[in-house]
Formats: sequence, C-alpha cells, structure tokens
Amino acid sequence: MAQTQLDDSFHVFDTTLRDGAQREGINLTVGDKLAIARLLDEFGVGFIEGGWPGANPKDTEFFQRAQTELSLRHAQLTAFGATRRAGLRADEDPQVTALRDSGASVVTLVAKSDERHVELALRVSLTENLAMIADTVAHLRSMGQRVFVDCEHFFDGYRHSPDYAVQVVRTAAEAGADVVVLCDTNGGMLPDDVARIVAEVGARTGARLGMHAQDDTGCAVANSLAAIDAGATHVQCTANGYGERVGNANLFSVVPALQLKRGRQVLPEGCLAEMSRVSQAIAELVNIAPATHQPYVGISAFAHKAGLHASAIKVDPDLYQHTDPELVGNDMRMLVSDMAGRASLELKARELGLDLGSDRTVLGTVVDRVKELEQQGYSFEAADASLELLLRRELGESVCYFEPESWRVIAERNADGTTLSEATVKLRVKGERVIATGEGNGPVHALDQALRSALAGVFPQLALVELVDYKVRILEGSSGTDAVTRVLIDSTDGRREWTTVGVGENVIDASWIALEQAISYGLHQHGR
Repeated sequence: MAQTQLDDSFHVFDTTLRDGAQREGINLTVGDKLAIARLLDEFGVGFIEGGWPGANPKDTEFFQRAQTELSLRHAQLTAFGATRRAGLRADEDPQVTALRDSGASVVTLVAKSDERHVELALRVSLTENLAMIADTVAHLRSMGQRVFVDCEHFFDGYRHSPDYAVQVVRTAAEAGADVVVLCDTNGGMLPDDVARIVAEVGARTGARLGMHAQDDTGCAVANSLAAIDAGATHVQCTANGYGERVGNANLFSVVPALQLKRGRQVLPEGCLAEMSRVSQAIAELVNIAPATHQPYVGISAFAHKAGLHASAIKVDPDLYQHTDPELVGNDMRMLVSDMAGRASLELKARELGLDLGSDRTVLGTVVDRVKELEQQGYSFEAADASLELLLRRELGESVCYFEPESWRVIAERNADGTTLSEATVKLRVKGERVIATGEGNGPVHALDQALRSALAGVFPQLALVELVDYKVRILEGSSGTDAVTRVLIDSTDGRREWTTVGVGENVIDASWIALEQAISYGLHQHGR
C-alpha cells in the first residue's frame, strides 16, 4: 500500500479502535472498525492501533480483513499485545505469536512499570518482569516488526519507585523498542508533574519517549502537550476523547493545538481541514451523538450569541475567535436569542442569505419580535428554519402556503392496551377550503398525517419531507400542569435537514406550531 507519511520525527498515534473502544456504550463491529480506520487515515494520523489479535476474536478478524480491505495512505496499522508470560520463551508464547502473525508492521507491547503492579497484579519478580520485556521486544524485532512499549501505570510507579520505573524504560529501549510510552493509566497527573517527570526520564535514559494520557482530572490534552514540550515525540490519542471511564486525550484537540498553536506540522498537508467531518463521522459510527461543545469540531465551537460579540465580529471575526474555523473544517455560526442585538440578527440573516442591513426600521422590528418570542419560551438557537421564516415574513416575502382554520385530535385507548390517535385539520389552500383526517400512533403523528393528506394534492413535493427527530421541553411555570411547553422538530428532504420550534400551553399545541413551520419551510425550499 502506497503511503505518504511525514518524516518519523514525531508520531500521532491513534488508539480509538483499542483504548477508545473501551468507553461505556461503544460496541464496534469489525465493519465499524474498518470504516473508522479509513477515516483516521484520511485525517492523516501516523499510526492506527487496531486492537489485540489473539486475545480478542473480533480483533483477530479485523487484522485478517485489514490485509485485503484496508488501503492506507498515511497510517501504519499497529497491533497491541502483552509481553511474554512468565516461564515461556517469547517464540513459544501463543499471544506473542499472534502479534507476529497479525500482518501489522508495528506492535505495541504493554508492560508493567510500577513495581507494585509487578508483584501484586502480575505476580512475578521485578527481575522476571524486565526479562519478559527484553525477550519479547527482541523477538519481535528479530521478526522484522517495529516495536513500541507502553509502560502501564508509569507515572504512579515513578512516584513510588523512580529507579525501577526508569529501569523498565531503559530495558525496553536497549532491547530495541523504537519508542517507550509513559502512560498515565489512572489519569491522575497534572501538567507540571508530567513535564518534570518526562524531562527527568529522558535525561536518565536517552530513550525516545511517548505520552499516553487518560482524562480523569480533565487534563489529558494539557498533559499530552506538557509531555511534548518536555521532549516526548510520540503522542497517543483517541477520536473525540473516547476511552475508559472519562476518556483519553482527544485527538481532535491535541493535533490542532500542535499545528495551529505551536506551528508544528504533524499531519500531511491539507488533512487538518478534514477534522470536523472525520470527528462527526466517527461519532455516527460509534452511535454517540457528537459533543456540541467540543473544542474545534463541535457545532458550538464557533457559535456566537452575545450581542456585544456580534458587533465586534462584524468588524473582524478574529476579535472573538481564537482561530479560523475553516482551518479545522468547521463554520462560524450566529445564535439568535433574547441576548441578541442588531448585529447578531444582521449577521445571522446574512448567513441565511438575507439582507437586513439596508433597512434599519425592519431590523429593529425583527429584534423586538425575536426578543418578544424568546420571552414567551421560543428558542431560535437551534431552530434556524423558524427564524428564517420569521425574517422572510418581516421582509414582506410570502412564505404562507396554507392557512390553518382549525384542528382537533382524539386519542383512543383500547381494552387490549393499544392506542390510536385521529386528527382532523381544516385549512385554506390556494383559496379552497380543505378538510382532511389522519391516523397515527400518537397525537403528533396523527396531525402530521392529516396535514399531509390535506396538502398532498396541491403540493406533491411534500412527499420528500419527513420528520426525523422530535424533542419536548417543559419550561418553567407556576405549576407542572400550567407550565409552557417547547417542541423542536427536525425534518429532512433527503438533501438537507432543518429544525423548527413551537411553543404552547400544551405539547400538542406546541407540536402543531413546529409541525406547521416544518412543512412550510420544506415547501419554501422546494418552491424557491
């Protein structure tokens, strides 16, 4: 497979498929792992740790299929495993044999570096542990494979017994390991201690060092950067920070910090701009909603809400942004809320393709209207479609395709426990009065069916529009039954998605408003 790697002086090592997959709620198929590996390669990482062949049947299958189904341009596939077992030679240990036969050109070995773990968990002597490391590294090197060694619990071990921890690093390096990775396995370290220890170990051993940071103190990214500043030239991360407990150092925070803040080219040219796309695609594959407030790649990473910010952004976006969002494949967004001023709405309208700046009276009216609706419980931050319809109406544009006269819903529960809802809507469409009914498994579904039935004959393009998500929130009120209800509806026509919002005294009333706007926006998009 043809590869276009950077030079070997710095490694971006991804362990999403191994360490990241240990996150609660993630259960990857072999197909998922292959798809994620392709995405990581597109992002330009240097190494992709695929799992533990020989110990996990799914990982064994992954490495077998990877030989024919993966064609990597930038990354090298890496197999993970342990040092030989006590009492066996490396060449007769079946797990070491599985690493050797995996087809991976690089092997990462986990080794104990905390003497307490050696004696209490591994239950071997300190001397035997060193022999297990040296023998396994030397054997795999003799078979032509490159070897990295992960020193598990290194920082805890170093604080307890620094001499033994350093001896583990020195043993691995002298046996032929290209990189010895210092692991903050429990995630309890802070950046200043990481920097000090990495510098000390580097000075004492002369080994090439790497860093693997868990995020239990919320410092995994900072710890990784501190280790690099102290001399580490290999950093292990996971996509979106996935990992056991609270996760690992986030690949999509460490890499842009190095490239955009440190000026260090660690990815092939042009790959950084793929970051937001790759982040979201991996989130879809692991079936975890993308983190909206994730640095760099989150949908809110470059979203601006305060009116003061918007006024400054009109002059220069960099006044309230730490970097250009396009560099990481993201976009700047303007949020409209009761905190918004004229500048926020003007910029948001421009984002939607509308010009409010030429008429200050209209702009003032729109600002007042938005703030009035927000006070009633509306939220336009996530409902661009509703906001666009409002702006177009204020600009005198016709976005009314039907006029609701009335609607009603009847819910019926049968003796066998099944429920059925029936809705009737009365509309005026192009001057004609239309009455239609619809049935559904709930009131909102029934209303949707009735509304579509009433409009289908006049607007056949409505068949392309479908609801894909529905969210309800009960807002503050004087009592539970008196509270205001807000509904958000996500819709799609197969090409794009849009969100509308409705607010009412009950969930059905709010749903009707959001539903009516969702249909109107869909018709507007197809009528433009």
